[in-house]
Parts: sequence; C-alpha cells; structure tokens
Amino acid sequence: MRMYDLIMNKRNGKDLSEDEIKFMVQGYTNGEIPDYQMSAMMMAIYFQGMTEAETTALTMAMAESGEILDLTAIEGRKVDKHSTGGVGDKTSITLTPMVAACGLKVAKMSGRGLGHTGGTIDKLESFPGFSTSISTETFFENVNEIGIAIMGQTADLAPADKKLYALRDVTATVDNISLIASSIMSKKLAAGADAIVLDVKTGSGAFMKKEEDAEALATEMVKIGNLAGRETSAVISDMDQPLGFAVGNALEVKEAIETLQGKGPSDFTELCMTLGSLMLQSGRLASDDAEARAMLQEVISNGKALDKLAEFVAAQGGDNRAVFDTALLPQANEQIIVEAPATGFIKQIACDEIGLCSMMLGGGREKKEDVIDLAVGIILQKKVGDYVKAGEPLAILHVDDKTQLDAVKKRFLAAYTIGSEAPQKRPFIHKIYTAFS
Repeated sequence: MRMYDLIMNKRNGKDLSEDEIKFMVQGYTNGEIPDYQMSAMMMAIYFQGMTEAETTALTMAMAESGEILDLTAIEGRKVDKHSTGGVGDKTSITLTPMVAACGLKVAKMSGRGLGHTGGTIDKLESFPGFSTSISTETFFENVNEIGIAIMGQTADLAPADKKLYALRDVTATVDNISLIASSIMSKKLAAGADAIVLDVKTGSGAFMKKEEDAEALATEMVKIGNLAGRETSAVISDMDQPLGFAVGNALEVKEAIETLQGKGPSDFTELCMTLGSLMLQSGRLASDDAEARAMLQEVISNGKALDKLAEFVAAQGGDNRAVFDTALLPQANEQIIVEAPATGFIKQIACDEIGLCSMMLGGGREKKEDVIDLAVGIILQKKVGDYVKAGEPLAILHVDDKTQLDAVKKRFLAAYTIGSEAPQKRPFIHKIYTAFS
C-alpha cells in the first residue's frame, strides 16, 4: 500500500477503504508518512468529501491511534458531554454537578482555552488550589465516590488528531464537516464513555456560523457515535449572542453557581436542563424528558447540586468556600460601565466581537503561552430584544489593565445594533437529535 496511490484515488473521487484509512493514520502518527503527503490528502478530502463509512473509519483510526480510556472501574453507565464552544459557555461547571447530584457518573476530560476566554480547566482554577493534574486512579476514585471528576486531556489520547489538526490549521483544511466531526468524536470515543451528548453551537459566536452547517456537523457526529456503539445525542443551541450575561472566567463561574442556586439566566438554565435531560436519559436514570427535568429541578431546589459542586472542587484540591460565597472568587480592580449610545431595542449583538473584547481585557489567550487574568471580563446588562435608553448601561467591564480600555469600549459598542423596532424572537434550542427517541 502506497500513500501516493491513496492520495491519487481520493483526488479522483474514489472512496478509501477502512484498511487504507488505518494505514494512512497509523503511518502519519508514527512519522512514516511525511507532512507534505498528508497535506495533499487533507486537501483532496476537503474538495472530494468523505462518505459516512470513510468518516467513521477515520474517526475510529484516530481514536485507536493512542490510549482508549477504560472506564470499567467506574460503577454504572458513564455519559460524556461535549460543546463546540462559544462566548460565555460555562456549561460544564453547572451541568456536571446537576447530573451527578441525580446519581449519574461524570468522568470528563477537558482542555484549556485558546481565544476569547479560558476553557473549563481555566475557569475551574478560579477556585484557588483546584487542579486537573490528577492520576487516573484518583480520577476513577472521585467519580465512584462523588460522581464527578474532570481531568486534563492526556497526550496519549487520540494523538493522531492532535497531529492532524496542527497540519489542517496551517493548510486551510480545517473547515470540512467530516474532518471536524472525526476530530471531535475521536477524542470522545477514546475517552471511553458509554454515551455522548453533544452541544453544537450555531451563530455569530460559534465555529459553525450557519445553521445548516451546524445541522450537518451534528448529524455526522451522531451517526459516528452510534455506529461506534456509543449512544450519541446532539443539541443545536444558539450562539448569536453570549450565553447568559457573564463573559470571563471567574465571572462565568459566579454565574454558574447562581444557576445552581436557581437564579441563573433563562437561556443558560434552559441549556443545562436540555443537556442534563439527555444525559439522564442516556444514563438510564430517567425514562423521558419530563422525568429528567423534574429530577434536575429538585437537586437545584434542595441545594444538592450546589453541594455537589463544592464536593467536586474540594476533591480536586480547590478551596470550595467560594461556592457558597462568590465574593471569594478573583475580583478585578475596577468596574467600568459602557453606556448605550442610543435609545431603542437591541436588534443584534456580534457575539464573536464580545468574546474578543473579553480577550483584549486579558480574559483569554491569543497565543498558547499567554497568561489569563481570571478576574476580568464583561457582564452584559442588555441582550437581544431588550429595550434600552441612551445613557443606560449596556455592560459592565471588569478591568485590571486599562491599556486597551478605549479600544475595548469602541469595539464593544460597534458589536451592538440598536433599532426602533423589537427583533423577531428566535428559539434558543434550534434542534435536538436523540439516539433513544
């Protein structure tokens, strides 16, 4: 088998066999196939596409390129959750204690953020001492004892994906549904869960800007997961404006805690309830959506979900006092109001621009080596559909370094469109794909 022949076949529109895809992925991971040949293959796939069978084979080959995490030491059915990311997405911090308080085991691997805000790990480090650098043994023990553990992704997990993504990133071949789906799902399959729930974002602040692209990605990933024997569901949720009101690490943690207290924003609360319902049904702890939502509401009302977050934080070395007193979370030096420039309805928010504003304040990384300021960020005061008067607060900026403050204010105001008529209300949850309906 020669890589040259595989490139030529794909370039000419022929399907690759499972064995050919395994040969290609193994050879590239081991360094036997050079970057220039794999670059040519990625470009051929970009233009010719992949069949469902090819995409599944690619995903499995990438998942099997390293360690497949064996979760059999954890009792019960394990359900994983993945989000394609967005502005203000603090979902895991609220969702995992909710479902764990209902009895579901959550063994999750997460990463750090690159871009407008930190990843789940960065946000959790708002609790002093919190660490995801735990052994596999501790990881399993914590899940069995308290129901949750979150660990940093290991280099041994789907190494082919890491190598391929770095190549795609510099060869303009990232934006292909099959390659995106295989990248995400290879890591999820290698993480070993019995079932997977996916949150696919769509809108100006999402990777998939168009709804039809989000639908195509969700459909592809659900098919891959189910063909691989992992019960997979997906939700398409709106990211045409930030999720909730908080953007920035410690600020998002505070909003996540408020949601566990039953005081969260309506959009964020609905997302947690929707994903939580799918997770409980996938875990066989609820028979339908109504039963699952009742269970989730109960652990919020009786405080068990909040207690579970505190238990989880303490188990991974964090100071959990901030769970019950959010004033102990990192605080920025100053709070600066951004005033509305006109009177009217908020018609549109360029969501990605709000994320960039947070990054400019120090809340995200432009480069991997950048250090995040966990305290800074933005608290929105008005969102799409709200009425605002000129001079009223649009947002409160939490600031430590004022170097880019004027540029941030200018960019933030340019992200808002204010008009005389109220915009048409759009559904927050666009579509749900379930494996068990």
